[in-house]
Amino acid sequence: MEMKKLAFISILLCGLVSAAHSQQTIFNVPTVDVLDQGKVYVELDAAFKIDRTNDFARFSGFVPRLVVGVGGNVEVGVNVIGNIQPGSDSTTIVPTVKWRAYQPRKKDVSVIAGSNIYIPVRNRSYNIGTWSYLAVSKTFDKTRLTAGGYVASKNVFAAKAVRSGGQFGVEHAVNDKLTFAADWITGRHSAGYFTPGVIYKPHPKVTTYWSYSIGNGQATQGNHFFLFELGYNFN
Repeated sequence: MEMKKLAFISILLCGLVSAAHSQQTIFNVPTVDVLDQGKVYVELDAAFKIDRTNDFARFSGFVPRLVVGVGGNVEVGVNVIGNIQPGSDSTTIVPTVKWRAYQPRKKDVSVIAGSNIYIPVRNRSYNIGTWSYLAVSKTFDKTRLTAGGYVASKNVFAAKAVRSGGQFGVEHAVNDKLTFAADWITGRHSAGYFTPGVIYKPHPKVTTYWSYSIGNGQATQGNHFFLFELGYNFN
């Protein structure tokens, strides 16, 4: 039982920010926003658990990422995940691509498709993996709803198992600076969390994300943590 517990925690810590950090996101779920050609966005994400339970210890994890608009409603990026303290890092390089396949002139509906490629480079438990998704959004005045599906190859969200499910999000803009938001990735695995919070822009080029992730499984045993993100748009 102890070995199973340690294996589960290892998967969780290595993957808790894997889905969260692809291209531009709400918190974990990709948004339908795509950078214009030549635009550059950088972000640093910090996940941390401040309490200790029998099943889930204190930890902190950091994910840097870079996103670039390449034109044609496409953006590409790269993330570095698996940097967890305490414990051995399972550093993984994650190239990403997102394509906005459809958006009318009113911009009230959008369709996106994207994929992340996971390439472990340190303490590898697998060689390569993918997480791919398809989503649609609808905007009503100041509220945007997003819904879609995903599939993750073996070892990306769960050890030696393919995982698929839904991903959903809601964003409500109070004003130009403040947005209330929440997103959810279904499934009981390393990316399966409901995350509510606020998005605050103190400056047109700076965006901060303040949220709390609650696991789809074992939430009462301590599977929850803070998630803070700081982004900067160079253009």
